[in-house]
Amino acid sequence: MTETSRPKGETRAGDVLHRMRQDIVGCVLGPGERLRFEALRERYAVSFSTLREALSCLVAEELVLAQGQRGFIVAPISIDDLNDLTNVRVLVEREALRRAMLRGDDAWEAAIIATFHRMERFQRRAGNQYYLDEEWSTIHGAFHLSLVSACQSPNLLQIREKLFARAHRYRRMSSQFRTSWREKDVEHKSIMETVVARNKGEALALIDRHIRETTENVIEHAGHLFAPSSVGWQLARDDNGRVSDVVTK
Repeated sequence: MTETSRPKGETRAGDVLHRMRQDIVGCVLGPGERLRFEALRERYAVSFSTLREALSCLVAEELVLAQGQRGFIVAPISIDDLNDLTNVRVLVEREALRRAMLRGDDAWEAAIIATFHRMERFQRRAGNQYYLDEEWSTIHGAFHLSLVSACQSPNLLQIREKLFARAHRYRRMSSQFRTSWREKDVEHKSIMETVVARNKGEALALIDRHIRETTENVIEHAGHLFAPSSVGWQLARDDNGRVSDVVTK
């Protein structure tokens, strides 16, 4: 069924789901915020039943928490959750990428190169603050999906997509407070080249480091969002220089 032939209610439900997801990811609806139906109905101009449907989807995505008779809240954020999310993402991303490099064909390689080209061109066109543009987020997500798309496991890809969406929320928070951005185009190019060359060891190491360095930047630039301002914090790093925790001081 095409978008134009969908029932009006279905189209509206999909639209409000998209808008609410974007508002949560962009912190317009802040972590821990109570989602009151009257306020949401006025904000999104939809019925209570449509709102409930959207909220149920967001609960499944773990962007919203249901509190029984007390309603819904935006899922809170924490360092523990971010570190756990990062570790699980590394496991899933590495396995999906390993399978893709074993099973990918010429069309898979071409798709990776094409999405990297789109991402590179957009970055040059958008300037230094390209990372604040939602179009960049869409293209960036498409690039990372292209890398693993040949893994031939729909369930693995579904799990990966859910984790990637949750991580995007943390990345968006971090981007709002950064004064500079690391040269991710260099990282993305290295990842692309090693994956297409089927250099498994180096490609897996690069994607591991890419994900973990993103987490470090989130903690560095948005760490003040994870705890009351009266609580000081500093980064704890392991022997390899990676962020292992945040400790109070």
